[in-house]
Amino acid sequence: MKQLTAFIKKDFLEQLRTGKMMILGILFCLFGILNPATAKMMPWLLEIMSEQLAESGMNITEMKVDALTSWTQFFKNMPLLLIVFIVMFSAILITEYQKGTLINVITKGLKRWKIVISKMLIMTAFWTLGYLITFGITYGYNVYLWDNSIAQNLLFTVLGYYLVGLWLISVVLLASTASKSASAVTLTAGAAYVLSHLLSFFPSFKEYVPTFLMSSSELLAGTIRSEQCLAAVGITTFMIISNIVLSVAIFNKRAI
Repeated sequence: MKQLTAFIKKDFLEQLRTGKMMILGILFCLFGILNPATAKMMPWLLEIMSEQLAESGMNITEMKVDALTSWTQFFKNMPLLLIVFIVMFSAILITEYQKGTLINVITKGLKRWKIVISKMLIMTAFWTLGYLITFGITYGYNVYLWDNSIAQNLLFTVLGYYLVGLWLISVVLLASTASKSASAVTLTAGAAYVLSHLLSFFPSFKEYVPTFLMSSSELLAGTIRSEQCLAAVGITTFMIISNIVLSVAIFNKRAI
C-alpha cells in the first residue's frame, strides 16, 4: 500500500504542476454558474430576439423559468465538460511511455497493477471533485432562485451522469494501456460513446446501454422512472470494473 500511496501522490502532484486542476476547477465553476444564469436570462434573450423571430413568422409566448430549466442546462452542458475532461486526461499514461518514467519505478519493484489503479483513482478523483463543484453551485443557486423539488429523480439523474463519466474514464484507461497516442485514446472513448448512443435507438438495447442514464429530461419530468434505469446502472458498473481488469491484464503484458 505504501508504494501505491506514494505513486498516487506523485501522480497527483504531477497533475497539479501541469495546471489541469486549476483549468478544470475554473471550467467546472464557470459551468456551475452558467446553468442557472442561462435559465434566468432565457426570457430576456427571447424578448430581445422576439422581433426578429416574428418577422420570420415565429411567435414567442411567455416562457416560464424554474429550477427544471436550470437543471436542463446542467445536463446539456455536462457532455461538453466531459469531452474536455477526456481530452485533458487522454495522455495520462501515454506521456509516461514517451518519457520512459515508468521503467524506473517498475525496476524498483512497483507492481504494474498499482500504476493502472493509480491512474484510475487520479482521474476518478478529479472527475468527482469537478462534478461536485458544478452540481453544488447549480444546486445552491437553484435553491436561492427557485425550488429544486420541481425536478423529479434529481439525485438519481445526477448519479447517472456521474456513472457515465466513470465509464468513459475506464475506457480512457483501457485505451491508454493498448494505444501509443493520446489521439487514439480520445477517439476510442468517442467511439465507445457513439456506439452506446447508436444502440440506444434500438428498443431491445435502449435500456441496457450506459447512455440511457443520460435521459435527463425524461427522468426530471418523471416520464421515465428511476427503476427503468437500474439495468443500465448494473451493466455500466460491470463495464467499468471489466475495463479496469482488462487494463491491468493488458498493461502487465505490454513492453514499456
